[in-house]
Amino acid sequence: MTKKIFITGSTGFVGTNCLNFFKKDYTFTLYNKNENKVITNEDVVLHFAGKAHDLKKTFNVKEYYEVNTDLTKTIFSNFLKSNAKVFIFLSSVKAVKDNDIENLTEEIIPNPNTHYGKSKLLAEQYILSEDYREKRVYILRPCMIHGPNNKGNLNVLYNYIIKGMPWVLGNYENRRSFCSIDNLCLILNELINNELIPSGIYNIADDVPLSTNDVIKLIAKTKGIKSNIWFINKILINAMAAFGNILNLPFNTDKLNKLTDNYVVNTSKINKYLNKTLLLTSRDGFIKTFQSFN
Repeated sequence: MTKKIFITGSTGFVGTNCLNFFKKDYTFTLYNKNENKVITNEDVVLHFAGKAHDLKKTFNVKEYYEVNTDLTKTIFSNFLKSNAKVFIFLSSVKAVKDNDIENLTEEIIPNPNTHYGKSKLLAEQYILSEDYREKRVYILRPCMIHGPNNKGNLNVLYNYIIKGMPWVLGNYENRRSFCSIDNLCLILNELINNELIPSGIYNIADDVPLSTNDVIKLIAKTKGIKSNIWFINKILINAMAAFGNILNLPFNTDKLNKLTDNYVVNTSKINKYLNKTLLLTSRDGFIKTFQSFN
């Protein structure tokens, strides 16, 4: 019998890709806040609705907590009262730490600095405080998700590179984890169907971390152009960033750290339970994403 899924956030980036990925496998009930639909006879709840990072800084702080925290409480309470057996909440690694980490595990004590991360963490804490022993409940912490219709900083970098602009931070060989939407969907499918995977928090990422230089080279490869990476002395770059601090310029030490720090996510916990290898390697996932930009 085809499983019935109640999904929130169906018009968002993850939701639209998920519906396309699973269109032949499941039937969906789409949550609409204006219709105030509740969970009735569905088997699974996928809670993707959320307020993402505000790249343009136009959000009211309250929106993060109204959507990421309060809506999650409402949906999860509804789930507990229903006959649905599986609940999957899309949280974020940013609920734990915002930047600069080389081995992010599920055991690290969360300490988010942004309202986005704090609102996600409050939602996690509410879920974990409730009694759901008769059901399966998963809190997923993906790192930066990418794929078709991707929005955010990756698009900014892509548009910068295809214009032939130089990347002047080539000497900073960082390592960062990413997550292809295809790999996330595969993991969602396993969680829906594999009753042996215990409830809990799981980090989600692709197979290996990549450097920013690696990502730039993949953009160039996809477009058939030469990557324009400059290897300027770090002492000079650091001095320019310090100068930016003094003059309150866009390029400063904080910006430099965000562009060059490490963010490596440990996925050994979820990997232990998966019955399948991921659909795409880190590199192949990015190539698919960049090809979709064309």
